[in-house]
Amino acid sequence: MKKIQMVDLQSQYAKIKDVVDPSIAEVMNSAAFINGPKVHEFQKNLEDYLGVKHVIPCANGTDALQIAMMGLGLKPGDEVITADFTFAATVEVIALLQLTPVLVDVDPVTFNIDVDAIKKAITPKTKAIVPVHLFGLPADMDAIMDLAKEHNLFVIEDNAQGIGANYTHKDGSKTKTGAIGHAASTSFFPSKNLGCYGDGGAIFTNDDDLAHTIRGIVNHGMYKRYHHDVVGVNSRLDSIQAAVLDAKLPHLDTYNRKRRAAANKYNEAFKNHPNITIPTGRDVCEGICDTCDCHVFHQYTLNLKDVDRDALVAHLQENNIPCGVYYPIPLHRQKAYLDERYNESDFTVTNQLIKSVISLPMHTELEDDQIEFITSSVLNFINNNS
Repeated sequence: MKKIQMVDLQSQYAKIKDVVDPSIAEVMNSAAFINGPKVHEFQKNLEDYLGVKHVIPCANGTDALQIAMMGLGLKPGDEVITADFTFAATVEVIALLQLTPVLVDVDPVTFNIDVDAIKKAITPKTKAIVPVHLFGLPADMDAIMDLAKEHNLFVIEDNAQGIGANYTHKDGSKTKTGAIGHAASTSFFPSKNLGCYGDGGAIFTNDDDLAHTIRGIVNHGMYKRYHHDVVGVNSRLDSIQAAVLDAKLPHLDTYNRKRRAAANKYNEAFKNHPNITIPTGRDVCEGICDTCDCHVFHQYTLNLKDVDRDALVAHLQENNIPCGVYYPIPLHRQKAYLDERYNESDFTVTNQLIKSVISLPMHTELEDDQIEFITSSVLNFINNNS
């Protein structure tokens, strides 16, 4: 059995080396390292893949979120609602722009932002909602977009973990995540479903005027050299990373299918266990199946009941099985984001999840014997210690 890794980028690279290496060499030979042809090629190809009018590449996913908020003209003091159970980057940029983060609880099944909690949090100062497609499962975008329309709010999708997922609307039509809100952001961090070999990110929108504004913001506020029309930042995707991403993009659907296949095998091993809640698709899906396209499994995350999660982590590590706890501390308890407005009673789901979730290895190169060893190790521990 190969060494088990949380993410196996070496094996993935070996399979696409003959495409990636010439693409990188092309950039090296052209010396067009910043904003070169490869960036524009990737941008156009990603627009076509997502079915979105505008993709604006930038330096990383955190910048992408910040730039989207800048482009929408959010002002200091404006309230932005987002999920308490997610990575800090989502709330970090809200605070950096001197906006007011408003953290709310999540759904106990999907782990995505709770729409009822959003409703309760809206005030006259609310200007935007940032749903996170956590672990690769889309948030309830129909309900969120309806709520935003009712209250005249912007919606910025945090699609860092969800790229390639399809959202099935109430009418049965499908849209790629990242192409639904007023704007969206994504990260191309190496471990993402579509990852480069460094840092990278992008903003998506179907709004022509917003796209124009954002294109200026990412390049020091310039549309014409040395003419600074808006306040901007220096945030560009370099050509080498674009070359890697463009080589990997045609494989993204295959990568996501492989992740779902691995998730199916995990689910089959864990199903009906009284101490384990396995991940599921959206309520329009009957679980994770061969035809499911709503979950792209950036992470495969179990929710445990009556199990010493931290002892299980230690057990797996002793058996050379990597795992993760995403996330061990809710954002409302992080020192940087403490706020007297928050009541613990408003975060009952998040406060439970931080004690009970565990993420197992998930990537495109998982092999059956590895999954068998991982699942057996988890079940042996739980069956002997619960």
